[in-house]
Order: sequence, then C-alpha cells, then structure tokens
Amino acid sequence: MRIGKNLLRSAVVGAALALTAMPVGAAEWIMASGYPDSNFHTQNIKQFIEDVKASTSVDIKLNSNDSLIKLNAIKTALQRGQIPIGEIRLGVYGNEDPMYILAGLPFIASDYGSAWLLKDLQKEYFDTAFKKAGLRILYYTPWPGQGFYTKFPVDSTADFMGKKLRIYSTATQKMGEMLGFNATILPFAEIPQAFSTGLIEALFTSPQTGIDIQAWDNTSNFTYAGAIFSKNAVVVNEKAFSALSPADQAGILAAATKAELRGWEMSAATTAAQIKTLDKNGMKTAKAPGDVIARMKEIGLEMMKDWRTTASPEANAILDRYLALQ
Repeated sequence: MRIGKNLLRSAVVGAALALTAMPVGAAEWIMASGYPDSNFHTQNIKQFIEDVKASTSVDIKLNSNDSLIKLNAIKTALQRGQIPIGEIRLGVYGNEDPMYILAGLPFIASDYGSAWLLKDLQKEYFDTAFKKAGLRILYYTPWPGQGFYTKFPVDSTADFMGKKLRIYSTATQKMGEMLGFNATILPFAEIPQAFSTGLIEALFTSPQTGIDIQAWDNTSNFTYAGAIFSKNAVVVNEKAFSALSPADQAGILAAATKAELRGWEMSAATTAAQIKTLDKNGMKTAKAPGDVIARMKEIGLEMMKDWRTTASPEANAILDRYLALQ
C-alpha cells in the first residue's frame, strides 16, 4: 500500500491524535510498524502494548508489516503528527546524521554487550536530536547478528565479486561494495519482487529477516558473520505524549523500560533457533570463513575513519568514549 494512499486515512489518524488531547477518558493511538507479526520486534511491540493497556488509559492499535505506513516513512509521519507512535529502523537515516549508522559499521559493536554499551552512550545524543524534531525514543531493540544469503557456498570474499546484493542502509551498502558486491538499498517489503526480477541475487541481513521473507525460495546458503547489531526504536510524537496525564506518561515509560530489556533478550535468543529454522527449510548454514571475517574487520576500521570525517565533534566524542571502554 502506497504511503500516499495510507495518508488519506488522515481522518482516522487525526481522530486518534485528538483523543490524546482529551483531559478525561481513554486515549486511542494508532501505531505503525514495518515487520510481520511473526517477527520478534513485532511480538515485543505487542507485549509493550499489553503492558501499556494494563497500566494506563492508552489503547494502542498496531498496524504491522507496512500495512499503514511504509517503514522508511514512519519517522516523517511521526514528525508531522500523522501518527502518535511508530517503530523505526535507525540505520535508515544515515544521510541525516552519521550517528544513525555508527552501530551499523561492521565489527564496531559485534556482540550484545558491546551493542548495549554503545546504545547507552548514544542515548543522550539521540534524545537531544529527537527532541528537536518533536519526538521521543521510548526504547531500542537490536537486530540479531547478520549474515549472507546466497545461491552459492561462501569460501572467500572472491565469491562475492560482482554479485547483486540487497542491503538496508548506507553503511551496509558501503560495506557490500568494499566486499566486491554490487550493493543496492531496498526496503524489506520489496525483497521478494527484487529477486523475481533479477534486481538482486543475495542478501546481507539477519536470520529473522531471512525467515520473514522465506529466503529459501530464492537462496540456498546462509553464511553467518555476526558483525553488526543494528537497532530499531519505538518512537512517540512528543505532543501526543505530553497530552497524556502524568500517570499515563509514567506508565508508558515503565512499559518501555520492560520492552527494551525484553527485546534484547528476545533478540539474543532468536539466532540459534532461527538458524535451525533455515536448516529445516533446506538451507545450508555455516559460519563465515576467516578470510571473510578478517576483511570485514578491516572494512569496519576503514569505515570508522571515514565516519569520523563526517560526524560532529559530539558524535566523535561518543565514539572515543565507547572505544576507551572496550
């Protein structure tokens, strides 16, 4: 469904926002997210919604799987007040600020402990940026480690040369190109069609995404690299949030704290189980060979140097603090 058509629902969305301004009674919010109900991000959001409903007068109606607004347009819709709450993928916005893609540099934060530390150090920076945009981040959830979905086994980086790869951010596009791929950024929902038309022939993404799009229909091998633990965020429009009672605000923030920890635990628990799911569907799974890992680490360091040249002094200071704690 195109964003233009979706935004014709403005009467419905406007009604939801109007309800948030009412001093008495329940507020009904419409929420947009980009992934199917089977995705752990969506499952975590649903539990967050239940927690909010149990402790506040806010009733959140989730529209998942790009059914209301496309994932890449959700942040804009939040800023315009077209929806009060939504889920975004931070790495999509690297053109706005390099900080969005720092976690997407390969092997910069390549395990959950490092990714959590980086998240904590970035929090104040993001809070300030989102406040200027009239938004507030409620919680962050990481994707599991990443890997390559291909039609061939991966023995070395030579296997990547000239292959058409789908990736999801400017950072992973650059990584893919440095590995020898012809890398193209495509939204999640467009992956199956891109395979059918020959636009892509490989993916770099998580086991979760591979299952969501049934990668075994178009690829036969999954080569796990880890490497990147990029993050999604659930974001609220500050005006809509401020219209709630103090008790409801506190309830939402408490539910968000629970959702963040639960989301990280869900992410960590999914990788092994999901790789087994890929196996059960006929895919050959393996860990990335040393040649690939070594090259990705080199690329990560090269990309970090380039990142520093475009990032603000404040962003560079956060990276310095993070590296000093490693």
